[in-house]
Amino acid sequence: MSVSPSGTGADGLPCAPLAGLFVVGLEQAVAAPLATRHLADLGARVVKVENPRGGDFARDYDQAMNGMGAHFVWLNRGKESLALDVKKPAGAEVLARLIERADVVVQNLAPGAAARLGVAAHQVLERHPRAVAVDISGYGEGGPLAAKRAYDLLVQSETGSCSVTGFPGQPAKPGIPLADVAAGMYTYSSVLAALLARGRTGTGAEISVSLFDAAAEWMGYPLYYTLGTGLDQEPNGVSSPSVAPYGAYRTADDQVLVVGTTNDREWQRLAEDVLGRSDLATDPSLAGNTDRVRDRPRVDAVLGEWASGQLLADAQAQLDKAGIGNARLNSVTDLVRHPQLAVRDRWREIDSPVGPLRALLPPPISPQWSVRMGPVPALGEHTDGVLADLGYEPAQVRALRAAGIV
Repeated sequence: MSVSPSGTGADGLPCAPLAGLFVVGLEQAVAAPLATRHLADLGARVVKVENPRGGDFARDYDQAMNGMGAHFVWLNRGKESLALDVKKPAGAEVLARLIERADVVVQNLAPGAAARLGVAAHQVLERHPRAVAVDISGYGEGGPLAAKRAYDLLVQSETGSCSVTGFPGQPAKPGIPLADVAAGMYTYSSVLAALLARGRTGTGAEISVSLFDAAAEWMGYPLYYTLGTGLDQEPNGVSSPSVAPYGAYRTADDQVLVVGTTNDREWQRLAEDVLGRSDLATDPSLAGNTDRVRDRPRVDAVLGEWASGQLLADAQAQLDKAGIGNARLNSVTDLVRHPQLAVRDRWREIDSPVGPLRALLPPPISPQWSVRMGPVPALGEHTDGVLADLGYEPAQVRALRAAGIV
């Protein structure tokens, strides 16, 4: 398929690094759409294949963004929407033509669905050896959970993520879709690695990423702590079970100050220069981090008493002067208004079927290339154009519409 360069991007720079790359996404929800959106931001042409009857179900999770789902707006800018019934023979033929011309194919369909359609990664590679094809699944191939449905909460529960969040006896799901995001980012990075390898070898790659494996990897510290000690650490709210002091304290102006130390020298500076407690700095029972963790209630009580007599701004100024890590515990509304985003010009306006919307720039910054933050597509908005690129004549497109294929 002919793919033209993306031109200038959201930053006005001349070229996005993935311009000319063609990606097909058989995707829904979060993991696969996140991976392909990042590819689109870097200039790839991404065609999102959606069911003509409703499309990606994340379109309608809520109506938070002027009537569109917040998940969908977050994950699908810059893509083209092809509304296609891939279960019908004529639709399967369209999909086959599309994949034949793709550099990258990413799918996160229900267990077994991709193989039945002939678009699982190994099937794509058999027909198109230069393609990079990714299967995203819940639990991976094999094992007792392979056929189970896997939503973010379920995978976080299975991998122990919820058990290390919240408070003792009160586990909680982290507020972000950690398993979905982890799988999406491993998909994104592995696709880039496979494309780099293809540039040397001329051969594509078959890749599989599971939410379970991604979340298990991100469990890193608690996983290896338990592996080494045989103990399950208790969750500790806005804190850490392994470091002290490291937590949240309410100030005199009813704000929440978060203070973090990571080594013994920082603790000594905190005790002497901020708290004015040289006795604590020299107390042998608090000399090491393990000691302070053991005596956490005492340490927290001292910090809590100090914070309660301080205005947040004054407390942060003292901590900054002493070189002690600190932050304000913000709400999501605070993040939307955060000066660190505003001053650094991190917001952009993107188009959508419901009008202009605000969106954050993706994290990577380079003076050598731009990001392309294209519109959020309406369901099937690009169907005619994609079919024309595949060689379908207008009469053929009308026939596909009449048959309910597109």
